[in-house]
Amino acid sequence: MDKALVTILLIIAGVVCTMVIVNAVYPLITGTSGALTDAVQRIDDRIRSNIKIIEISSNGTDVYIWIKNIGASTIGAIDKSDVFFGPEGNFARIPFGSTGSPLPYWDYTLEDGSDAWKPSSTLKITIHLQQAQSGTQFIKFITHNGISDWQLFSM
Repeated sequence: MDKALVTILLIIAGVVCTMVIVNAVYPLITGTSGALTDAVQRIDDRIRSNIKIIEISSNGTDVYIWIKNIGASTIGAIDKSDVFFGPEGNFARIPFGSTGSPLPYWDYTLEDGSDAWKPSSTLKITIHLQQAQSGTQFIKFITHNGISDWQLFSM
């Protein structure tokens, strides 16, 4: 009888310990799973994204840069991208803006008239400067997910 009672108590203690361990470990596993899923999605987005500066021209205080989405995914949040521009070795980050923003600023249009920068679409960036530039200039465009292209050109 004593042995049966001890066995029952050990089984109950084992079940309780198992439940405690499962309740402690399960949230950790599901939290890690969510973080891994997010990381995989970000990596996939970077692998499928790519851009190429295809043309640059200027007209007075405006500089026009055409950038092609040569990747396999749509690039969003264009206004969250970074633009670096200026003389070679002395460039600065140009903030995104709109008409009425303090100079310098940049804005954009999608050449196909859509609202998303789809694969094979071209983005036209216009940098509005305080004064016309001359000499060798540097331009670098970096998307919100870290994909970039740069070019040196003469004005």
